[in-house]
Amino acid sequence: MQGNHAGPLRLVIIDDHQMVIDGLKAMLQGYRDQAAIVGECSEPRQAVQLVTELKPDAVLLDIRLRGASGLDLCRELLAASPDTKVVFLTVYDDEQYLYQALRVGAAGFLLKRIRGGELADYLARICDGEVLIDPTLAGRVALSAARLHSGEFWPGAHLGLTQRESEVLSLQVAGLSNRAIAARLVVSEETVKTHSRGIYRKLGVADRAGAVAAALREGVFH
Repeated sequence: MQGNHAGPLRLVIIDDHQMVIDGLKAMLQGYRDQAAIVGECSEPRQAVQLVTELKPDAVLLDIRLRGASGLDLCRELLAASPDTKVVFLTVYDDEQYLYQALRVGAAGFLLKRIRGGELADYLARICDGEVLIDPTLAGRVALSAARLHSGEFWPGAHLGLTQRESEVLSLQVAGLSNRAIAARLVVSEETVKTHSRGIYRKLGVADRAGAVAAALREGVFH
Protein backbone atom coordinates (compact mmCIF):
# COMPACT_ATOMS: atom_id res chain seq x y z
CA MET A 1 0.00 0.00 0.00
CA GLN A 2 1.49 3.32 -1.04
CA GLY A 3 -1.25 5.66 0.18
CA ASN A 4 -1.46 9.21 -1.17
CA HIS A 5 2.30 9.88 -1.01
CA ALA A 6 4.31 10.38 -4.21
CA GLY A 7 7.41 8.86 -2.65
CA PRO A 8 8.30 6.75 0.36
CA LEU A 9 7.36 7.94 3.82
CA ARG A 10 10.16 9.67 5.68
CA LEU A 11 10.57 7.78 8.94
CA VAL A 12 12.53 8.38 12.16
CA ILE A 13 13.09 5.56 14.66
CA ILE A 14 13.51 6.35 18.37
CA ASP A 15 14.41 3.48 20.68
CA ASP A 16 16.91 3.19 23.51
CA HIS A 17 18.15 -0.18 22.26
CA GLN A 18 20.38 0.02 19.20
CA MET A 19 19.59 -3.63 18.49
CA VAL A 20 15.92 -2.73 18.02
CA ILE A 21 16.80 0.15 15.70
CA ASP A 22 19.06 -2.09 13.63
CA GLY A 23 16.38 -4.78 13.52
CA LEU A 24 13.75 -2.35 12.26
CA LYS A 25 16.11 -1.00 9.62
CA ALA A 26 16.80 -4.53 8.41
CA MET A 27 13.10 -5.43 8.49
CA LEU A 28 12.12 -2.39 6.41
CA GLN A 29 15.01 -2.77 3.99
CA GLY A 30 12.79 -4.61 1.53
CA TYR A 31 10.15 -1.88 1.65
CA ARG A 32 12.30 1.15 0.79
CA ASP A 33 9.74 2.26 -1.79
CA GLN A 34 7.19 2.64 1.03
CA ALA A 35 9.23 3.81 4.01
CA ALA A 36 12.66 5.47 3.98
CA ILE A 37 14.42 5.75 7.35
CA VAL A 38 15.86 9.27 7.40
CA GLY A 39 16.95 9.36 11.03
CA GLU A 40 17.44 7.31 14.16
CA CYS A 41 18.00 8.11 17.81
CA SER A 42 18.83 6.02 20.85
CA GLU A 43 19.02 8.98 23.25
CA PRO A 44 15.58 10.40 24.15
CA ARG A 45 17.14 13.76 25.03
CA GLN A 46 18.24 14.21 21.42
CA ALA A 47 14.97 13.05 19.87
CA VAL A 48 13.11 16.37 19.84
CA GLN A 49 15.98 18.19 18.12
CA LEU A 50 16.28 15.43 15.51
CA VAL A 51 12.57 15.45 14.69
CA THR A 52 12.49 19.26 14.66
CA GLU A 53 15.29 19.30 12.09
CA LEU A 54 14.05 16.45 9.88
CA LYS A 55 10.25 16.97 10.09
CA PRO A 56 9.59 13.32 9.15
CA ASP A 57 6.21 11.96 8.09
CA ALA A 58 6.23 9.51 10.99
CA VAL A 59 8.16 8.57 14.11
CA LEU A 60 8.36 5.08 15.59
CA LEU A 61 8.66 5.36 19.37
CA ASP A 62 8.62 2.98 22.33
CA ILE A 63 6.47 3.48 25.43
CA ARG A 64 9.36 3.02 27.83
CA LEU A 65 12.74 4.58 27.21
CA ARG A 66 15.87 4.70 29.33
CA GLY A 67 15.50 7.62 31.68
CA ALA A 68 12.41 8.98 29.91
CA SER A 69 8.75 8.33 29.23
CA GLY A 70 7.73 7.71 25.63
CA LEU A 71 4.35 9.24 26.46
CA ASP A 72 5.94 12.51 27.59
CA LEU A 73 8.26 12.46 24.59
CA CYS A 74 5.28 12.01 22.27
CA ARG A 75 3.82 15.29 23.53
CA GLU A 76 7.12 17.07 22.99
CA LEU A 77 7.56 15.67 19.47
CA LEU A 78 4.07 16.72 18.41
CA ALA A 79 4.61 20.19 19.86
CA ALA A 80 7.85 20.49 17.87
CA SER A 81 6.50 18.94 14.65
CA PRO A 82 2.68 18.92 14.61
CA ASP A 83 2.40 17.34 11.15
CA THR A 84 4.50 14.31 12.12
CA LYS A 85 2.59 11.16 13.04
CA VAL A 86 3.85 9.49 16.22
CA VAL A 87 3.40 5.72 16.24
CA PHE A 88 4.17 3.66 19.32
CA LEU A 89 5.92 0.38 18.57
CA THR A 90 6.29 -1.59 21.76
CA VAL A 91 6.27 -5.01 23.42
CA TYR A 92 3.68 -3.87 25.97
CA ASP A 93 0.29 -5.22 24.90
CA ASP A 94 -1.49 -3.34 27.67
CA GLU A 95 -4.65 -1.43 26.84
CA GLN A 96 -3.90 1.08 29.60
CA TYR A 97 -0.75 2.12 27.75
CA LEU A 98 -2.82 2.31 24.58
CA TYR A 99 -5.37 4.65 26.17
CA GLN A 100 -2.58 6.90 27.43
CA ALA A 101 -0.88 6.90 24.03
CA LEU A 102 -4.05 8.00 22.28
CA ARG A 103 -4.65 10.73 24.86
CA VAL A 104 -1.21 12.26 24.20
CA GLY A 105 -1.86 12.34 20.45
CA ALA A 106 -0.40 9.12 19.06
CA ALA A 107 -1.68 8.07 15.65
CA GLY A 108 -0.93 4.39 16.11
CA PHE A 109 -0.12 1.73 18.67
CA LEU A 110 1.58 -1.37 17.28
CA LEU A 111 3.38 -4.33 18.81
CA LYS A 112 6.95 -5.28 17.99
CA ARG A 113 5.90 -8.72 16.78
CA ILE A 114 4.69 -7.02 13.57
CA ARG A 115 6.23 -7.96 10.20
CA GLY A 116 7.97 -5.57 7.84
CA GLY A 117 5.27 -5.53 5.16
CA GLU A 118 2.53 -5.00 7.74
CA LEU A 119 4.46 -2.17 9.36
CA ALA A 120 5.02 -0.42 6.04
CA ASP A 121 1.33 -0.74 5.16
CA TYR A 122 0.21 0.51 8.57
CA LEU A 123 2.52 3.51 8.38
CA ALA A 124 1.10 4.47 4.99
CA ARG A 125 -2.45 4.26 6.30
CA ILE A 126 -1.58 6.24 9.43
CA CYS A 127 0.06 8.99 7.38
CA ASP A 128 -3.10 9.10 5.26
CA GLY A 129 -5.11 9.96 8.36
CA GLU A 130 -6.10 6.67 9.98
CA VAL A 131 -5.55 5.88 13.65
CA LEU A 132 -4.50 2.25 13.91
CA ILE A 133 -4.34 -0.18 16.81
CA ASP A 134 -2.57 -3.52 16.66
CA PRO A 135 -5.18 -6.23 15.96
CA THR A 136 -4.05 -8.11 19.06
CA LEU A 137 -5.27 -5.22 21.20
CA ALA A 138 -8.22 -4.06 19.12
CA GLY A 139 -10.62 -6.78 20.30
CA ARG A 140 -9.74 -6.26 23.94
CA VAL A 141 -10.19 -2.51 23.58
CA ALA A 142 -13.63 -2.99 22.03
CA LEU A 143 -14.63 -5.24 24.93
CA SER A 144 -13.27 -2.75 27.46
CA ALA A 145 -15.21 0.07 25.81
CA ALA A 146 -18.41 -1.97 25.90
CA ARG A 147 -17.92 -2.80 29.57
CA LEU A 148 -17.12 0.81 30.41
CA HIS A 149 -20.22 2.02 28.55
CA SER A 150 -22.41 -0.42 30.48
CA GLY A 151 -20.90 0.65 33.79
CA GLU A 152 -19.16 -2.68 34.42
CA PHE A 153 -15.66 -1.21 34.63
CA TRP A 154 -13.84 0.17 37.66
CA PRO A 155 -13.83 3.92 38.46
CA GLY A 156 -11.03 5.76 36.70
CA ALA A 157 -10.64 3.22 33.89
CA HIS A 158 -11.47 5.96 31.38
CA LEU A 159 -8.46 7.91 32.71
CA GLY A 160 -6.13 4.98 32.16
CA LEU A 161 -6.03 3.79 35.77
CA THR A 162 -5.65 0.07 36.39
CA GLN A 163 -8.07 -1.60 38.79
CA ARG A 164 -5.50 -1.64 41.58
CA GLU A 165 -4.57 2.03 40.97
CA SER A 166 -8.28 2.84 41.22
CA GLU A 167 -8.43 1.05 44.57
CA VAL A 168 -5.39 2.94 45.85
CA LEU A 169 -6.79 6.28 44.68
CA SER A 170 -10.15 5.61 46.35
CA LEU A 171 -8.37 5.02 49.65
CA GLN A 172 -6.30 8.18 49.15
CA VAL A 173 -9.52 10.11 48.62
CA ALA A 174 -10.79 8.57 51.87
CA GLY A 175 -7.72 10.00 53.63
CA LEU A 176 -5.84 6.79 54.45
CA SER A 177 -2.06 6.87 54.86
CA ASN A 178 0.22 4.72 52.71
CA ARG A 179 0.64 2.33 55.64
CA ALA A 180 -3.12 2.05 56.11
CA ILE A 181 -3.64 1.52 52.37
CA ALA A 182 -0.99 -1.19 52.35
CA ALA A 183 -2.70 -2.95 55.25
CA ARG A 184 -6.12 -2.68 53.62
CA LEU A 185 -4.91 -4.10 50.30
CA VAL A 186 -2.47 -6.57 51.90
CA VAL A 187 0.54 -5.25 49.99
CA SER A 188 3.77 -3.49 50.97
CA GLU A 189 4.05 0.27 51.41
CA GLU A 190 6.54 0.31 48.54
CA THR A 191 3.89 -1.26 46.30
CA VAL A 192 1.45 1.45 47.33
CA LYS A 193 4.06 4.10 46.47
CA THR A 194 4.62 2.49 43.06
CA HIS A 195 0.89 2.54 42.33
CA SER A 196 0.73 6.14 43.56
CA ARG A 197 3.45 7.21 41.13
CA GLY A 198 1.48 5.59 38.32
CA ILE A 199 -1.66 7.43 39.40
CA TYR A 200 0.11 10.80 39.54
CA ARG A 201 1.63 10.30 36.10
CA LYS A 202 -1.65 9.26 34.49
CA LEU A 203 -3.60 12.11 36.09
CA GLY A 204 -0.88 14.63 35.28
CA VAL A 205 -0.37 15.71 38.89
CA ALA A 206 2.64 15.93 41.19
CA ASP A 207 1.40 14.51 44.47
CA ARG A 208 -1.41 12.93 46.48
CA ALA A 209 -3.26 16.21 46.97
CA GLY A 210 -3.32 16.76 43.22
CA ALA A 211 -4.54 13.22 42.63
CA VAL A 212 -7.37 13.58 45.13
CA ALA A 213 -8.38 16.91 43.60
CA ALA A 214 -8.33 15.43 40.10
CA ALA A 215 -10.40 12.43 41.22
CA LEU A 216 -13.02 14.70 42.74
CA ARG A 217 -12.99 17.06 39.78
CA GLU A 218 -13.43 14.21 37.30
CA GLY A 219 -16.14 12.58 39.39
CA VAL A 220 -14.21 9.33 39.53
CA PHE A 221 -15.80 8.35 42.85
CA HIS A 222 -19.40 9.19 43.55
